[in-house]
Parts: sequence; C-alpha cells; structure tokens
Amino acid sequence: MTEKKISTDFKIRLFTHMVLIRKFEEKIVALCREQYRLPGMQILANGQEAVAAGVVSALEPKDIIVSNHRSHGHLLARGADLNSLMAEIMAKADGVNYGKAGTLHLSVPEINAPMTSTVVGAGPPLAVGAAFAQQYQNLNDVTVVFFGDGAAAEGSVHEAMNLSGIWKLPILFVCENNGWAGAQRPEDHCATHQIHKRAQGYGMPGRSVDGNDVEAVYHLSLALLEHCRSGNGPAFMETLTYRMRGHGEQDHQHYVDRQELEAWALKCPIIRYRQALLNAGVLDEAQIQKIEQDAEARVASAVAFADAGAYPESDTALTDVFVQAFKS
Repeated sequence: MTEKKISTDFKIRLFTHMVLIRKFEEKIVALCREQYRLPGMQILANGQEAVAAGVVSALEPKDIIVSNHRSHGHLLARGADLNSLMAEIMAKADGVNYGKAGTLHLSVPEINAPMTSTVVGAGPPLAVGAAFAQQYQNLNDVTVVFFGDGAAAEGSVHEAMNLSGIWKLPILFVCENNGWAGAQRPEDHCATHQIHKRAQGYGMPGRSVDGNDVEAVYHLSLALLEHCRSGNGPAFMETLTYRMRGHGEQDHQHYVDRQELEAWALKCPIIRYRQALLNAGVLDEAQIQKIEQDAEARVASAVAFADAGAYPESDTALTDVFVQAFKS
C-alpha cells in the first residue's frame, strides 16, 4: 500500500483535533465531579483520540458517520459546534438536539452524522440503511460506523456485516478495540483475539492497526475507504487502543490493574504524536502550548455558552420527535 504523503499543515490538524477532543472530555470529567452539574451517564473515550482524528480526517465531506455511546471524538473531529455539543450534554435547549438527546444519542446532521446510539450493536444496522441509500442513489460516498469490541459480538453487528457483504454496500466498519467491554476483557467475551479476521467470512477485507498511531489510522482509513468508494463493497478495520477511564464516569475501574493503566498511559496517542512532531521539527514547545491553550479556551467558552442557556420548555416535549409523513 502506497501511503499518501501528509503535509505539515495536515499533521498539525491531526494533532489539534486530538488535543481538542482530550480537553473537551477532560472538562466533562471535571463537571461530573460537581453535584447536579451534568444529567445522565457520561461515557468518554479518553485514550482513543487517534482513532477519531485518523478515521474522520480521511473522510470526504458527504460521507456519513454512524457512531455509538463514545461519540464526542468522532463528532468533534468532524467539525461539530462545540457550543451546541456542550449544551446538549447539559440538556439545554440550545443543544444540537434541543436538549432531548443528551450525550448518548447525539445527532448532528449538518456534519453528516445523523445518528448515534447507546444501544450496544445498534449502529451497524443503521449504517446499512445509510449505505444502501448511498448505493441506491449511485453516490460516490461511504458510510463509516464506529463500535467497540464488546459490540462486535452482537448478532446485529454480524447481520449488518453479512447484509453489507451480500449487497456490496459502501460501509467501513470500524471496531475500536479498547481492551474492555464494560468490565470484561476480550478473552472473556471474544472467541478470537483478532476481531478483524471475522471480516473474511462476510466477503470483505479486514485489517488491524495501532489505534494509538494517528497517522497509521489515517493511512489505513484512506486505503479501506477507497476500497468501499470504488464499488468493491464493505471493509473492516480493527483499531487496537485502550480505554483509559471506566465504562462511564460512575465506574472507577476497580477491576483494572493499575500497572496496566500506567503502561498504556505511556502509549497515549497525544503524547506519542506530540513527541513525533517535536522530533520532526513540525512544532516546537511554544506552538504546542498555544494549541493546548486554544483548545482549553474553546472548551471554556462552550461551557459558558451552555451554562447561560435554558432547559427546554415542557411544551416542546413532542416537537422534533416524529418525522411527519409525506402527503400525497
């Protein structure tokens, strides 16, 4: 596979995306520690930023994203508005879904991210519908669906892979193998240690990649997306990464070996890429500090925006819930 040369500006863009995602979710961690600050369950992807930045940066503007309960990184890398996203997480009326979705069922159609679901394994069947529409309309677009290693065992995921293989739909299945399905290790719920090899059984190429290497993720994404875009059917990518926090912020990870966490912290995708960019002379310490400060300022502004907003009025409970039927 011939890798596309990445420009200096693009490298900085990848790094900036990862820093913004990390700062955004670190703020959510802080807000969760304040009583009554955030409603509902907060599920984060700290440590998985390279997957979001690498995959999403390889997409074309009209490609579709279908995400899951760890969707913040995917949406931010795609260009979702920070203010509206934070407001939605705070259940405010100015949120991307008017305060009705919260953090787990986000929909941002303006960036071609029409659906996320916290139902484990629900994303791939939805992605089949989106990809079928793309194929039916003879579009040159691809649907990317993100799910975890735990979801990979769901029957709905296998059914989606099978159907997309039969119909040769333009779907890239991205399994974010982060080492944990809830509190279960892969060996407790997965019959194979190489989930991507299941793809062969459904007539599609399957590849794995170091999910903490943002450039490796980007290059493999480009190659597999081209496969899908060329009418060759679906493809499957397994990104090997690690979930640095609990399943949700209420989960304190008592079941995780502290030494294991410390070892993976040394493999942090942001630290790794930061050092690579420093070594290559792409960025210096002052420039990196500026990127981090800018991200923190943007996140602080989003929190202020959300704090100033109002909660939805009760008379809006049934608006924007149902699709109105077409009249003949």
